[in-house]
Amino acid sequence: MIIWFRHLPPSSMDFLEWTPFIQNNWYRKHYMKFVYLLMVTIFLLQNVFSTGFSDINVFLLIIIAIFVFILHECLHLLVIRNKGDISLTFSGIFFWINTNAILSKVRFWFFMSLPFIVLSVVPVIISFYVLGEIKLILLFVGWFNTLISSSDLINSVLIAIKPRNTVFCRGYYRIESN
Repeated sequence: MIIWFRHLPPSSMDFLEWTPFIQNNWYRKHYMKFVYLLMVTIFLLQNVFSTGFSDINVFLLIIIAIFVFILHECLHLLVIRNKGDISLTFSGIFFWINTNAILSKVRFWFFMSLPFIVLSVVPVIISFYVLGEIKLILLFVGWFNTLISSSDLINSVLIAIKPRNTVFCRGYYRIESN
């Protein structure tokens, strides 16, 4: 079931078994500052590389950005569909997807990384083989998706450093015994 613009109902997790995904209180409190810093860095990168997005019609860029955002969220949903209830909500300019499903390390990493791989890495690689406006559009898609993937990128790294037999649920994790 998908719950639109509301949070999932509280769960009955045993917090003696589950550990917060981000354990360090200071880092958890300032996490979004790191995301904003990464977003600003990514935003400024397009000026460093002189990509020339200004050569493309602004209306077209807005339409592409909306399409990339929707596709980005659909790719997240594709990974967790049929695994549990899903909540789609937002806070300020950020859009959040939460699920009550217990996800393995591989599935959770895939959940966080698939949109970046499909909408940033693949278009940039393809851009090496095309020219002109198509190349600029592919670079814009990759750049814009990397911008909106800032939090996903940080989370992907945090997921990767957890032990192999880790499972995740609602911002917490536990290590399963073999």
